[in-house]
Amino acid sequence: MALAEPTAVPAQVAADLGVAVATVTKWRKRFEVAGVDGLIDAERPGRPKADLVLSAEERDQLQRWARRAKSAQALALRARIVLACAAPGATNKQVAVHVRVMEHTVAKWRRRFVDKRLDGLIDEPRPGRPPSILLDKVEEVISATLEQTPNNATHWSRASMAEKSGLSKSTVGRIWRRFDLKPHLVDGFKLSTDPQFVAKVVDVVGLYHNPPEKAVVLCVDEKSGMQALDRSQPVLPMMPGMPERRSHDYARHGVTSLFAAFDIADGTVIAQLRPQHRAIEFKKFLATIDKTVPADLDVHLICDNLATHKTPAINAWLEGHPRFHMHFTPTGSSWINQVERWFGLLTDQLLRRGVHKSVAALENDVRDWITAWNNNPKPFRWIKTADEILNSLAKYMARISGATH
Repeated sequence: MALAEPTAVPAQVAADLGVAVATVTKWRKRFEVAGVDGLIDAERPGRPKADLVLSAEERDQLQRWARRAKSAQALALRARIVLACAAPGATNKQVAVHVRVMEHTVAKWRRRFVDKRLDGLIDEPRPGRPPSILLDKVEEVISATLEQTPNNATHWSRASMAEKSGLSKSTVGRIWRRFDLKPHLVDGFKLSTDPQFVAKVVDVVGLYHNPPEKAVVLCVDEKSGMQALDRSQPVLPMMPGMPERRSHDYARHGVTSLFAAFDIADGTVIAQLRPQHRAIEFKKFLATIDKTVPADLDVHLICDNLATHKTPAINAWLEGHPRFHMHFTPTGSSWINQVERWFGLLTDQLLRRGVHKSVAALENDVRDWITAWNNNPKPFRWIKTADEILNSLAKYMARISGATH
């Protein structure tokens, strides 16, 4: 329209419209040749796309890749792209919108499939950067960690192993993490030497899983030597950004012993505090259990092999009370007695950080803690069977059978 003016020139029209002179000249020629139709963009053919036709086997395989949960997500996406491209009349632009990827991504995998079919959708192995640490060097570090110790220490550190192997400390750390080696950690163990170990494990675990009818199963033990400790200076309370602080030294005001019987059914505890833990005190505790448990129920006691549990006086008392049945844990296997777990809770929640100026104060706190426990008891759930315990022990012994000890 601007060029239709009598005095119009292309340069002036281009300046007025803010376009290039070549653009004005182009559309003037198009209008002169084709009129109004020359101003309409003709459909552009674009880059020709490869024809994509799927066989029945290929379609089934692509659908399995696209739907299977264990397929790699990249492979599943490529399968969906090819399936969408195989639809009649589907363009790359339409497929890109449907699958939510870029158009050039659709074109790439369409072309790869047409050239190589299903194999074209699978990533080829990439060589990557060659490893800077050879396998024989890694084996040297692992062997030295497992079989040797440094001359001036009991275990390796990253620095000492790096000095020995010639690798960096970070490389040594990566090798240890890769093979789950932790030289700085040490753990304890004890294998029972009880000749009746298997029979005792089966007996005790059998009580946990299948307690007898019309009977109470009690895990019994003593926590001896509980100390009434008073810190040499007042405990400083916890503050924002600062934990509770206490002095490392303390004053000892005496000891006491706790006798406890843990009911595996409901988690309640029968307890007594005594100044000593001799057979005579254990006999008195048995009498307390006898009075506490209803007379129509048998009593099965799980105890360790402490000598005070087997004295003639105790055996005579048990003979006079036939409803009591003793079950002994294997020697060196206190972990199988559930009351030990209860003692652990008592230690964590009261004894370890408690401050007591006398034995009486300690005993009062212990009694209060036990009363609160019995108001809301929590039985423990024993999961492992006797077979699982014995099989686990057999595997562990097989692993250490070649150790130097």
